[in-house]
This record gives sequence, structure tokens and C-alpha cells, in this order.
Amino acid sequence: MVVHLQVSTRNVGNATVIDVIGDIDLYNSPEMRKALMAVLKEQNASRAVINLTRVRYIDSSGVASLVEGLKVARERNARYILFGLSKAAREVLELSRLIKVFEVYENEEQALGAT
Repeated sequence: MVVHLQVSTRNVGNATVIDVIGDIDLYNSPEMRKALMAVLKEQNASRAVINLTRVRYIDSSGVASLVEGLKVARERNARYILFGLSKAAREVLELSRLIKVFEVYENEEQALGAT
């Protein structure tokens, strides 16, 4: 069974929150990448906050999408924040040594309150 990725955005104060539901894998990562690029390039968000609380699984292509988003955010001097990493997603980022590259918080309140 293929689980489709659901990606939606909402504005909270000066941040654009990207809510992601589903697994970010080779099949779904292009959709994730497209959503990130829309927020960062088209909407020119100054703060992109990625909600991963409903993502159970992320593979290397999903990580690549997140890294590409971070790269674009840095080019545009935008904040790029992840929150709500599942145990599995956190392990992938720790194993790839990328956990320290991203700004990561436990929940939305912490992510939005980060200065």
C-alpha cells in the first residue's frame, strides 16, 4: 500500500508552518521538496517551521529534501526549523550526523518561540 504524503502550510505570526503527514521516502520526497521550495522561494518566508510530528519514517531521499530546503533557506537568510521528530526520523538524522546541522525542537510552541 502506498501512503501518500499530505503537506499543508499555515501562517503563525511571522512563521510559515509546513505540516507534513505520512512517510517521506523516495516516492514522496519530490512532493516534500516542491512544498518546501514553494514556501521558501515563491512565498519568500522568513521563517519556515517544518512540523514532522506525523511523519513516522524518513529515508535518505527525504533527508535530501530537508537538506535542500535548509540550503535554500540559508541562501535567502531565512530561519529553517524542524520540530516533532519521531524516534525513527531522529535516528536517521543522528546517523547521518545532520541532527546538529538543523535547528530542531520538540514541539511547535518551542519552535515558534525560538529566537
